[in-house]
Amino acid sequence: MNLKLEAINLVRWLHFVALSVGGGAAVVTLLLSGFEEGREDLRGLAATVWSKVVAWSFRLALVAGIALLVLMLQAGGNPLKDGHYFHIKLLLVLVMLGLSETAPKALATGKRGSALIVLVLFLAASFTVYNKGLFGTRPKASLDIPVTATVSAQPR
Repeated sequence: MNLKLEAINLVRWLHFVALSVGGGAAVVTLLLSGFEEGREDLRGLAATVWSKVVAWSFRLALVAGIALLVLMLQAGGNPLKDGHYFHIKLLLVLVMLGLSETAPKALATGKRGSALIVLVLFLAASFTVYNKGLFGTRPKASLDIPVTATVSAQPR
């Protein structure tokens, strides 16, 4: 059994885990903000969870994404020329990160708008990456020659 850990796979995994934690915590934070309305002892909990978990997860995902891009460029791949999906994703991510930084203050005052928009942008970026073909991804050039088999009926 040949186990080979490659840096690109490790960084891709770290990127995925950071995004999963951030997206899940964003949902939990929005749920917590709904419970804060009726209870004074929970006031500010959603803002704290957002600033400690969601914001840091998205920041780590950004750093891992930049590292992943650099590693892919060094390996000879170029997602920048792979189609329009990467540019769309990058725009969504930058807007999402900007709003994510403002969300704790808004949540502390009881406003959920920016946090909800961050969650929607997270879902839109995930959709864009999962459905690359919808955004003009070019097929990779292949040197594989397709194998065709012909079956001829032989008399018995």
